[in-house]
Amino acid sequence: MIADWLTSAGLGAVKPVAACLLLPPMPMLALALAGAGVMRARPRAGRWMVVLAVIGIWLASSNGAARWVQEAWLAPPAPLDAAQRAQLQARAAAGTRMAIVVLGGGMNADASEYGQADLANVSFQRLRYGLWLGRQTGIPVAASGGLGWAQTNGATTGEATRMAQVARDEFGLPLRWVEATSRDTHENAVNTLALLQPEGVTEIVLVTNGTHMPRALREFRVAAPPNVRVTPASMGEAWPADSALLRWLPSGEGLLRMRAATREILARLIDRR
Repeated sequence: MIADWLTSAGLGAVKPVAACLLLPPMPMLALALAGAGVMRARPRAGRWMVVLAVIGIWLASSNGAARWVQEAWLAPPAPLDAAQRAQLQARAAAGTRMAIVVLGGGMNADASEYGQADLANVSFQRLRYGLWLGRQTGIPVAASGGLGWAQTNGATTGEATRMAQVARDEFGLPLRWVEATSRDTHENAVNTLALLQPEGVTEIVLVTNGTHMPRALREFRVAAPPNVRVTPASMGEAWPADSALLRWLPSGEGLLRMRAATREILARLIDRR
């Protein structure tokens, strides 16, 4: 549990730096630079290193490769279907104490058009789905997310606080609970459960991207007491309706999806419980 050790040692800020160095395209760029460096002394080896780096960057930037990695290595839970949403609604109507918990996914530190920090797109999409699911089922909604480890630029507004503002002012749906102190997924789980337990909540419907869901679900189930059920509500994993050719051509979206999938694989490797 390296990530937890870094946090306990006061080195949590190292985690986003390590992620940047380990996630694509950084390893491929390092390989290309190394290949160029040895080209004069070992031209054949240097050329192969550069070629492999270019191939790696190509694949790491394609939706096709990102989709294969996600499905083969992460196996995210499928989104809730209509029947499952109806079951949630029925349990809530029968008196089960439930909460939809929306996990934050990042902030834009200086959204000058709003005059303040604002939700990154992934956070906004999670919030939107969580509020929609709340309307469909009648289950109250919570948001979880504070200032992440990478936010060292003077930001003072926790992510969940901004989510609550957007939910109230733009959707007309105030959040029931706001947990704005957590810095990562582990703290999302621990802090949110501590907030919900006094309310007698016995079922959490967890909202996050499908790629992130296996890790988030594990963290919440480990932290939850035996009487609390955690139900995954994956979202945000629809793939573009592109052709086979476009699927395997490099794109910005492909790189973002590959980085997200790779991040979860690395987190799984270093945080085995």
